[in-house]
Amino acid sequence: MTEHHDVLEALNRHEPLHNKIISAHKSISVIFPFIERIAITIYDPESNMLKTYMHSSSDGNPLPHYQTLLDDAPSLKEIARKGLPRVINNMLTFEHGEHEHTKRIGRSGYAASYTLPMFNNGAFFGFIFFNSYEKDVFSEKVLQQIDIYGHLISLMVINELISIQTLTAAVKTTGHITHVRDPETGSHLDRMSRYSRLIAVALAEKHNLSDSFIEHIFMFSPLHDIGKIAIPDHILLKPGELDEKEKIIMKTHSQMGSEMINELLGNFGLENVEYIDVLRNIAKFHHEAMNGSGYPQGMKGDDIPFEARIVAVADVFDALTSTRPYKEAWSNDRAIKMLRKLAGETLDQDCVDALLDNMDQIEQIQKQFCENTYG
Repeated sequence: MTEHHDVLEALNRHEPLHNKIISAHKSISVIFPFIERIAITIYDPESNMLKTYMHSSSDGNPLPHYQTLLDDAPSLKEIARKGLPRVINNMLTFEHGEHEHTKRIGRSGYAASYTLPMFNNGAFFGFIFFNSYEKDVFSEKVLQQIDIYGHLISLMVINELISIQTLTAAVKTTGHITHVRDPETGSHLDRMSRYSRLIAVALAEKHNLSDSFIEHIFMFSPLHDIGKIAIPDHILLKPGELDEKEKIIMKTHSQMGSEMINELLGNFGLENVEYIDVLRNIAKFHHEAMNGSGYPQGMKGDDIPFEARIVAVADVFDALTSTRPYKEAWSNDRAIKMLRKLAGETLDQDCVDALLDNMDQIEQIQKQFCENTYG
């Protein structure tokens, strides 16, 4: 009997997905040392956006916090349409490409690339890129072995994203109640989650936020008000201002939401999903205020988790600019004035500035995810 060292043993451990991608890269580098980087992008079919998610390189990232319409990446769009990978063994022309992502990859010095589309039950959801500083390295024999790693990585990404989708689906199922009862519509969740991502991207460099952290803020932010399921109709749907007793009951939704999240995570066995504390913090602390006047714990300033501060700004802005039973929608200009008034007092100044400095993108989101007769 002989012992054998499993080069992918790290994949058996409870590790963040990013660490597993790095482990897979180290393993494949033993066989093919010319592979310098493995990168993953994921696709959002609702907005047709392709977004950077994570990578294995330790020497920088040519596309940090980047997103683009799939229509603006025609060669990638064609790969997704055909469901077939792409091999480029000489990328010298990429620096002179037409699109920003093409130019950045070209300037990074990569000489060859292998692109593998990812599908889950036939539905396209992203790409894996294997990049090399050497040209003419991706022969058919090499690709046959790389494909195995590519599909392994794809399965790991699917597992991560499906876990989040399972959680979201559970909330939506329980929450058919929420959608019927809560004046905050599905369009509100579409908008505020994208505002949250916009803020996170704008502040990524200052706060050293990774692409995967940003994407989890986007994915988790629609669950911020799950606790409202527990609020009685006469309070949740009241057309006028709440009295003091009703306000106290309404404020319990943050703590209720935190407890519901923990119960759902336990029931579905999802306690180990990466960045799950981001979800907990968003649900529990998105009504905390910078000056300590918020709830449920009266936290102040930087003691409030950053993801909760981001979601608070996104949520307030969309609430102001949306119709509710107790108010008409405000104009963007009026909402901007209010956010600037609240900045530094109840809302995080940096997060407010990050949102309002990108009004062109806000208007695009509002146009794409506008309210209709059915909400």
